[in-house]
Amino acid sequence: MRVDTPETSVPDSWDALEGQIISCHQCPRLVTWREEVARTKRRAYRDQDYWGRPVPGFGDRDARILILGLAPGAHGSNRTGRMFTGDSSGVTLFGALYRAGFANQPTALNRDDGLELSDVFITAVGRCAPPKNRPTQEELANCRPFLMREIALLTRLEVVLVLGQIAFDGYRRMLKETGYDVPRAKFIHGGDYVLLGPIARMDASYHPSRQNTQTGRLTLEMFDAVFAGLRDALGLRRGSCHPG
Repeated sequence: MRVDTPETSVPDSWDALEGQIISCHQCPRLVTWREEVARTKRRAYRDQDYWGRPVPGFGDRDARILILGLAPGAHGSNRTGRMFTGDSSGVTLFGALYRAGFANQPTALNRDDGLELSDVFITAVGRCAPPKNRPTQEELANCRPFLMREIALLTRLEVVLVLGQIAFDGYRRMLKETGYDVPRAKFIHGGDYVLLGPIARMDASYHPSRQNTQTGRLTLEMFDAVFAGLRDALGLRRGSCHPG
């Protein structure tokens, strides 16, 4: 399952990787934006200290499921310092993970809220909050080595769940850059794909953004069905995150 790249030719560690992610300044536009947002803040969060830095992935380091999102939200992860934590997308995601038995609680408010994930690790193709939620291709390319290194450390992965078209494209580009032959494929909600690479299976879902949930493009029932499918694929009993 290891992705062999120049970045992973030397044995990595979680501490080293997270330190390098958090200290990254490769993309001037993103650095300026994330720090400006952290400085000016949203009125509702005036009394809080914003993270204002790149956000590393988090979760179960023995996970078999990797959830891959787009990038931190300006007043979500860019504020809290944890993926999908503190915004409406996280409300939808962690509620679904809790109902499926992959999380010990349905809410994610901050890094010290007691949230624990089982069999799931969450990360994103972009690590900094981008203006208008639109990172450039160059900015995403700068982040891809971080994703490669996370996957190399997550040695038990069996499936990648991509949330949205940008994550779908980003994961496939990472595989191509790593030397794998990636067939053409169309992003479809609920789709599952067999790919050559360190992880053979990729599933796809609409991103749980407010734009998708409030318009009905992605309903709770649709999102729950995605995680039910993952449980079935991994042979998990209802209410359990362990094989059985």
